[in-house]
Amino acid sequence: MAKKAMIEREKKREKLVKKYAAKRAALLAIANDQEKPMEERFKARLKLAELPRNSSATRLHNRCQLTGRPHAYYRKLKISRIMLRDLGSAGLIPGMVKSSW
Repeated sequence: MAKKAMIEREKKREKLVKKYAAKRAALLAIANDQEKPMEERFKARLKLAELPRNSSATRLHNRCQLTGRPHAYYRKLKISRIMLRDLGSAGLIPGMVKSSW
């Protein structure tokens, strides 16, 4: 059950990142612009701090879509190495065959 919760939490974070991406980018541009006055840059930093913490892209973590495992993650398949092995052995991944010697 906890694994399912982590997958759902990660999906929620992805939605927040997409929702606030433009606003966050605009505020960062203002905050990092050395041509702007110090007060304006400081206000932009304060507004950035008011945004939801999970709306930052650095909070996202790659997780297996089937188990929620955060380690040994294959980006192209979006699954962990353990699930890759299990699905490959079951013949559920096209082109992958179990090898033995």
